[in-house]
Amino acid sequence: MLLAFGIGAQMFPDSVLTYAAMTGLNLVIGRAAGMSFGYASGFGHAQVVPINMLVETIQVLVVYPLFALSWRQLIRLPQLEASLARLRHAAELRGDTVRRFGIAGLFVFVFLPFWMTGPVVGAIIGFLIGLRPWVNMGVVLVATYVAIGVWALLLNELSAWAATVNRFAPYALFVAIVLIAGVMYLLHRRDRPAGDASNA
Repeated sequence: MLLAFGIGAQMFPDSVLTYAAMTGLNLVIGRAAGMSFGYASGFGHAQVVPINMLVETIQVLVVYPLFALSWRQLIRLPQLEASLARLRHAAELRGDTVRRFGIAGLFVFVFLPFWMTGPVVGAIIGFLIGLRPWVNMGVVLVATYVAIGVWALLLNELSAWAATVNRFAPYALFVAIVLIAGVMYLLHRRDRPAGDASNA
């Protein structure tokens, strides 16, 4: 992906920074922030949807094997232990509910836009409940792509409506999404037990 951005900087210098910002926002805050920024910046479905699909696919295909290999003690990554512990904790908290409904439960878990849901945690839950890797990846990625499609329709309509009010209003929508995500993150941290391993 970094190579793609390097090539893009030479071929499309005017838009590569927007692609990079959309990618970074997806990674740090979530798909709603990344996608709303893309639409606010004037991109359409053809730009926003594929890049967000690619970003979330890469996340799953990188983090899932790292977690699985670490779980089986085949590799040890001290720099990532805290992050993997947080992901494992989030997956274990929600794993029983998903296990009860199996593949359908995993699909819904990945699809719904709640805090600490999504493809990476979903893939780890799939691993913990014993799904075969190809089944796990298939369910997680299909649910992710469907969710991105729904978000695309919603956010594009909201951005288009906001633009009729004021040309800066789509960015206000983006800022509102970032603030909501920030509040949810703070509430999530406050509610965790002090001795929780995921605080590391």
